[in-house]
Amino acid sequence: MIKDNLPSFGLTSKDFGEDFTWGVSTAAYQIEGAYNLHNKGASIWDTFTSKKGNIHNNEHGQVAVDFYHKYKEDILLMKAMYIKHFRFSLSWSRILPNGIGAINNEGIDFYNKLINFCLEHGLTPWVTLYHWDLPEALQQKGGWANREIIDWFKAYVSICCKAFGDRVKNWMVLNEPMVFTGAGYYLGVHAPGKKGLKQFLPAVHHAVLCQAEGGRIVRSLVANANVGTTFSCSQITPYSSKPKDILAASKADALLNRLFIEPSLGMGYPTENVSVLKQIEKYSKPGDVENSIFEFDFIGIQNYTREVVKHNYFIPYIQARIVKASKRAVKTTLMDWEVYPPSIYNMIKKFNAYKGVHKILITENGAAFTDTLLNNSVHDVDRLQYLQNYLQQVKKAQNEGLKVDGYFVWTFTDNFEWAEGYKPRFGLVYVDFKTQKRILKSSGRWFKKFLS
Repeated sequence: MIKDNLPSFGLTSKDFGEDFTWGVSTAAYQIEGAYNLHNKGASIWDTFTSKKGNIHNNEHGQVAVDFYHKYKEDILLMKAMYIKHFRFSLSWSRILPNGIGAINNEGIDFYNKLINFCLEHGLTPWVTLYHWDLPEALQQKGGWANREIIDWFKAYVSICCKAFGDRVKNWMVLNEPMVFTGAGYYLGVHAPGKKGLKQFLPAVHHAVLCQAEGGRIVRSLVANANVGTTFSCSQITPYSSKPKDILAASKADALLNRLFIEPSLGMGYPTENVSVLKQIEKYSKPGDVENSIFEFDFIGIQNYTREVVKHNYFIPYIQARIVKASKRAVKTTLMDWEVYPPSIYNMIKKFNAYKGVHKILITENGAAFTDTLLNNSVHDVDRLQYLQNYLQQVKKAQNEGLKVDGYFVWTFTDNFEWAEGYKPRFGLVYVDFKTQKRILKSSGRWFKKFLS
């Protein structure tokens, strides 16, 4: 029997209230593997990872952690850890290999088996409809930059709701749209690797419209649906008290934290802070402003860090750049993200300030550190301390009467971490990627004790 000298915390899950939701979050491409089995079509991440130089060590998610075959083992482990809420995403190209058209019944069968097994063992499924793995066939038609994606997405969402809505009641429409549009259609560092405003601006606008349309479809087709969507959000701090740095920070905040939430609330795009967003008008049609609005049941906040922003004349459009955490003599994670627990409190407070936000869940929070497997155990004190410190800030927000009604750890098992490959491990559970063996880390043992 392994005995961990786990740091004391002083709080248990019960201190947050009986109705507080505790869970773990995952994403299909990062865990499923089985990239070409049972008629699954290719996704943009299958294509992007096949090109040398795009991913750390040219790694890919073709096998990942083989959740496709090991889902029963993983769910039983969740159950043993007292985890009762499981957030996972559906692979669009597993359900619709060509993005549109013929439904792949084997893909539907897999998710039916997964959902049923969750329910059989007391886990409530929370489904994310889109977590970045667009079918490659749709990217060949322009992907998120093509306005037709609104109809493609509506058809996909309808299929998912009709297939699973009798058992799945908790739905998230998009995962971090700022990331998949910004990294995928402006910077080109994520799939599909596109660059420039001509790709980014229409992708943003179409994602905003799909965010609302998806919500409307879920609400219309699923009885008693709990409909949300999720946003990546980081506290933005000016590098100094100089007016130029303060202005740069306000622009970064508008782009990173406000761009997708405000149109859904009827506030429009934050063009007063980032004037280049006015060019979205070129891609807008009559009725788009109204069609961007949707009253979500909850908003998912995904926070890991804060960013310090400095004025930089040479950065196009916003004249702002992020000062890397490694340049600031602060504690960092393996992703070079600052460990800054107050950031989660400040983002809860920021989103509480929106009148149209009724409920807030933390749908992702976690950290990657260097994990060492020794004597069949992983003593990840840094991650354990990170989770405790961030949860203290969540409790602080709750104590002050701010809306915060749940917390999902990112993530359950180590997985494929997008452009960074398999190097950053975020899991409560260690995975030997060669053997697929699962080993509960100290952080996982602590979380189990916390939930018990």
